[in-house]
Amino acid sequence: MTEALDGAFKPKSVAIVGASRSPGKIGYEILRNLKEYGYKGKIYPVNPAAEEILGIKCYHRISEVTGNIDLAIISIPAKFVPEVIDQLGEKGTKVAVVISSGFSEVGNRELEEDLVRRAKRAGIRIIGPNVFGVLYSPSRLNATFGPRDVRPGNIAFITQSGALGIALMGWTVTEKIGLSAVVSVGNKADVDDSDLLSWFRKDENTNVVLIYMEGVVDGRKFMQEARLTTKFKPVIVLKAGRSEKGMAAASSHTGSMAGSDVVYSASFKQAGILRADNLEMAFDWAVAFSALKIPKGKRVVIVTNGGGVGVMATDSCEAAGLEVFDPPERLKKEFKRFMPEFGSAKNPIDLTGMATHEEFRGALRTAIRDKIIDCIITLYCETAVSDPMKIAEAIKEVFDISSKPITVAMIGGEDVSKAIDFLKEHGVPVYPDTERAVSAMAALAKWSERRSTL
Repeated sequence: MTEALDGAFKPKSVAIVGASRSPGKIGYEILRNLKEYGYKGKIYPVNPAAEEILGIKCYHRISEVTGNIDLAIISIPAKFVPEVIDQLGEKGTKVAVVISSGFSEVGNRELEEDLVRRAKRAGIRIIGPNVFGVLYSPSRLNATFGPRDVRPGNIAFITQSGALGIALMGWTVTEKIGLSAVVSVGNKADVDDSDLLSWFRKDENTNVVLIYMEGVVDGRKFMQEARLTTKFKPVIVLKAGRSEKGMAAASSHTGSMAGSDVVYSASFKQAGILRADNLEMAFDWAVAFSALKIPKGKRVVIVTNGGGVGVMATDSCEAAGLEVFDPPERLKKEFKRFMPEFGSAKNPIDLTGMATHEEFRGALRTAIRDKIIDCIITLYCETAVSDPMKIAEAIKEVFDISSKPITVAMIGGEDVSKAIDFLKEHGVPVYPDTERAVSAMAALAKWSERRSTL
């Protein structure tokens, strides 16, 4: 059944049922996003009172549309949606994204059940209701009323929260995080996280799946699909509703069936899912995975120009399960080539505050060549003797030729911020503090370990 979801992400035609002529209205913004993001398929705005919107011919009713409609985006009052589903069934529609609210999330379960019943009869998969749309960057499809300028990438983001999902779409742009897809699932009346995991598992444009969820519809089905997916691709879940009141809030928000948080955590671990504690952590991990470099083990080397941050990173690594090992003498000898006599090659590899981009480049090249090292954490503190941009360029140069994962923390002022932006632009997992760089590396190692046991 997941093949039907091709219609959601790779449609040849899209109808906007409830397209509007008024800027600021959902039906207008979705149509504008679809057009301006560069979708090349056929677009059919449906509005009984309009002849043209944004230069695109409008249709007064669905029956007037010539040809099939692969994907329908529905933004009309809830009570009219089931009838529209019947009409779409006659147009060969594969998927309908129901933007409209007013279903089970407000206690109107009968209307939602009628919607699903008619959709099944018509052979249509329903995403929603109560959603903000879908985006798939490889198809240049932005059928949402969120930001238009989402950066293409390889992270698929599934969200049960509409407002949060829209906000995070915009945030990923400013953070230079690329997305392959964004799917707002809302009430999950039909298509749920399990269906989407099955589809993204086979999607060559997606390398990591990140899910914000408040509850699951069918726990057994979800864990089965997650277990199959995590053998090939990491799945990161941010599960809200940990507390009793949080679970109650989740239930009233999307009508979710929330369960024991302890049960969720245990099930996630068994299925190979990585559970993040917060949004920052979830996206930090996703960015690290998007670089497609997975460690073979937990043996980490820390390369730094600051002793203090090296100590902090060591503490964080130990707490996160990474092994900050003592390098053999032959390796220490190699590292000592890139530091003054008062430097340290014990691990952390302290190049000292005198280090320039040349020393960083040499030490990192040494680290990626040695088989005893599984992964590398690079820490830079701004000094007067080093140029942050040159440091960033040296890190990128080594990162590009490394088969081992490298995460980076850069700490400093305005010049460091520019260097961080440079690394983000080139797909290097970089963070503004040591804790986040370590956390991201630990997630890579944890998934590598869990995958081997599935």
